[in-house]
Amino acid sequence: MRRSSTPRPSPPPRRTAVPGQGEPLAPGWADPAAPLTEAVAIKGRGAVSNLAGRFESVDRFAVDDGWADPDPALEPAPDTRVLVEKARSIITRNRSPDVPFDLSINPYRGCEHGCIYCYARPNHGYVGLSPGLDFETRLFAKTNAAELFAQELARPGYRCEPINIGAVTDPYQPIERRFGITRALLRVASEYRQPVTLITKASLVERDLDLLSALAQDRLAGVFVTITTLDAVLARKLEPRASAPWRRLESVRRLASAGIEVGVSLGPVIPFVNDHEIETLLAAAKEAGASSAFYTVLRLPLEVDPLFRQWLQAHFPDRATRVMHRIEDMRGGRANDPRFFSRMKGEGAFAQLIRMRFANTVRKLGLNQVRPGLRTDLFRRPGFIAEQAGSQLALI
Repeated sequence: MRRSSTPRPSPPPRRTAVPGQGEPLAPGWADPAAPLTEAVAIKGRGAVSNLAGRFESVDRFAVDDGWADPDPALEPAPDTRVLVEKARSIITRNRSPDVPFDLSINPYRGCEHGCIYCYARPNHGYVGLSPGLDFETRLFAKTNAAELFAQELARPGYRCEPINIGAVTDPYQPIERRFGITRALLRVASEYRQPVTLITKASLVERDLDLLSALAQDRLAGVFVTITTLDAVLARKLEPRASAPWRRLESVRRLASAGIEVGVSLGPVIPFVNDHEIETLLAAAKEAGASSAFYTVLRLPLEVDPLFRQWLQAHFPDRATRVMHRIEDMRGGRANDPRFFSRMKGEGAFAQLIRMRFANTVRKLGLNQVRPGLRTDLFRRPGFIAEQAGSQLALI
């Protein structure tokens, strides 16, 4: 397979390179329809290309030049490489009114799970990497995260409120086994009684049952497990390196048995791909011990749009057009709607049908009952603990 690099004219018209959907382009552009190789799934990876990020001046795409190249499907999957990142700060403040937390920590940049629908993919463009394969193969580990966490909790201006761990990465992705950053963060939270929530697709969360259950006893921890489908074959296509669906349900069961408040994140709901599973997913989650649930519909911000279209061509070419038309029906005729609230649930008849099905099932199963939130009154500022220790030593 040969690679072609074509400098973009200025200003360049943005085009999505999807086989079979080409159109005449401005001079200097290569036609994205005829020469492109077919979108081919890559074993163990979600994205099927390394699409250039929006800040890059050059687009790279595979072309079929007629030579007998090896079958891309038989080539080994790209390996995973991890770089150590020394972060300067670790707590991120979020001001989105449709997100249920204001503070978050991301122990990693990128995610090896490779979920094709991940809204965090465009963030890799900020470090000059592709939101495609690079997002799931070129990862960054913030090894000083726990140290920064303790320092930021010690700041005089910090006011305790729940912190979400894993807003734009999975805190229990495979490389957590090697680095243990999430566990180190939980140790800090436990020491200073800082309430935390986590959201994950990985059964590795069970490793930290000791810390999470101790925090949960004082209402200082909650966990959400994302379950997109119960179909293992579909899950391997959507999120190739995340835990299998049945294994995630087992994690829900073990978390609940340990006294930890556990909910499920249903989604994203994708028309004609997994929307038929809403009721069965919720029932399975309830049976496993989940006490709450929420859902989102598919979002396609920035580069996620062309990446998802390529994925559809590789895995579901028979329904790709139908899926995209239904998504556009929920987004006012566009592939993505970035407006608050609307971006999470969509609009229109199909979005309303999803909303009604979810609400009716949640009500029948007794999920989402009113429960007390996480406590913030137990927080102990790091500096205050040091002062207490010094006072006790002075008395001795």
